[in-house]
Amino acid sequence: MPLSPPTSRRALKHTRSIQIEAFARDDGLWDIDARITDVKTRDTRLASGVRPAGEALHNLWLRLTVDTQLNVIDAEAASDAVPYPGYCDTIGPAYKKLAGLNLLKGFRDGVKQRLSGINGCTHLSEMAMVLPTAVIQAFAGDVLDTRDGANDEQQTHKPFQLDRCHALRSEGAAVAKYYPRWAVKSQAVSESS
Repeated sequence: MPLSPPTSRRALKHTRSIQIEAFARDDGLWDIDARITDVKTRDTRLASGVRPAGEALHNLWLRLTVDTQLNVIDAEAASDAVPYPGYCDTIGPAYKKLAGLNLLKGFRDGVKQRLSGINGCTHLSEMAMVLPTAVIQAFAGDVLDTRDGANDEQQTHKPFQLDRCHALRSEGAAVAKYYPRWAVKSQAVSESS
């Protein structure tokens, strides 16, 4: 279901795009390539000069190389368009500090600790924050056994995705319908029975 129609006439002024692609490598690792762009529909006056309408203010890249346990093995960043050339685009090497973090265990806090404020680029660091869930989606069915209800009664471990979001909470209707073995009656339902 899409958003409701706008209640007033609108004019597009700015577009931020984030694109994430996941690649399985021949060596068993994965490369997660992320890109963020900011584009305005009008000429933009910056301290560094005028950026013409339609030309990217930001065109930034971040690649994480991860193993199948979601450990960051390596990281690199590159800047193709920045508001302050020669300044913004020098922070890329700092993103090597992401190596050693785990995407499921404190990754976002690690990004903040290692790359917040003047230690990083606001845009690259914000983009890094969405990578854990993107990698989970990339790994689902390839690296992570999501089972999607298949042979539920024969499984010994709860599927990875359960209790990681509102819809797939153990006491919810979706789990009761699609993963009945793992369904837990909510306390409210149990007490009214």
